[in-house]
Amino acid sequence: MSLISLSTVGVRVAVDGHPDPKVLLQDVTLSLAERRIGVIGANGSGKSTLLRLLNGLVAPTEGTVTVNGLDTVRKVRSIRQQVGFVFTDPLSQLVMPTGREDVELSLRRSVRNGTERRERADAALDRFGLLPLADQSIYELSGGERQLLALAVVLAVEPDVLVLDEPSTLLDLRNRELLRRTIAGLRQQIVMSTHDLELALEMDRVLVVESGRIAFDGDAAAAVAHYRSLCAAGLEVPHSGGAGSGDAR
Repeated sequence: MSLISLSTVGVRVAVDGHPDPKVLLQDVTLSLAERRIGVIGANGSGKSTLLRLLNGLVAPTEGTVTVNGLDTVRKVRSIRQQVGFVFTDPLSQLVMPTGREDVELSLRRSVRNGTERRERADAALDRFGLLPLADQSIYELSGGERQLLALAVVLAVEPDVLVLDEPSTLLDLRNRELLRRTIAGLRQQIVMSTHDLELALEMDRVLVVESGRIAFDGDAAAAVAHYRSLCAAGLEVPHSGGAGSGDAR
C-alpha cells in the first residue's frame, strides 16, 4: 500500500469582502496506509478539501502533504500519475463525446501508439462491462454507467491510489450496489468520502471531519457511531424554559 502523510496541514481561502480568510481545514496530521479509508462528515465540514489535497487539486496553505515521499505541490505531475481522482458528478470529468474517446484521452500521455491506445481503452471499458457502450454519447448513459465510466477513465492509467469524492451520491440503489462491488474488487488503495454509512462501515479505517478538523479517526464502527452522535447533538432543540412552557395547547 501507498503511504499518504499530512503534517500539520491547514487550508485557508480568501473571501471577498472579508478581511480574514475562511478556514477550510486546520491542524490536520495523518498517516494513511490502510487499503480502504473512509471519510465522513456533514456537507461543508472539509471532506472534499481533504481529499483534493491528496492529488494536488488543492494546495495546503500551511503544512505538507506527501504520497510515498512525493510532495503534492512540488511534484504534482508525478503525484497525479500515482493518485487518481473521481469526482461526485462524473460529467465534471468526462470531457469527450463518448466513453472510448475519454479513456483514450486519459492514455494519450502514457501510450503514444494510436492502435495500442485503442486496445488499452477497449480493455479498460470491457473491465467494467462498458465496451458495448463505448461509442454511445455520455449523455445517453445512466448515472451508474457514467460513474463506472469515470472510474474506467481514471483506472486506465493504473494509479496506485484511488480517491473518490462521494461517488454514490447521484446513484440509485441498484447502481450504488454495483459501484460498491466494483470498488471492493479494486487492487488500488482507496480513500473515499461518503454519506452512505453502510458503505463507510466496510472501510478499514474511517475519519470523521467536523468544522475543518479530524474529530475522530479509527475503526469504522466506532467512527460511524461517533458521527451519529455528532449529528444527534446537532439536532437537539433547546428548551425555552419558564413557567407554563409545557402548557401550550
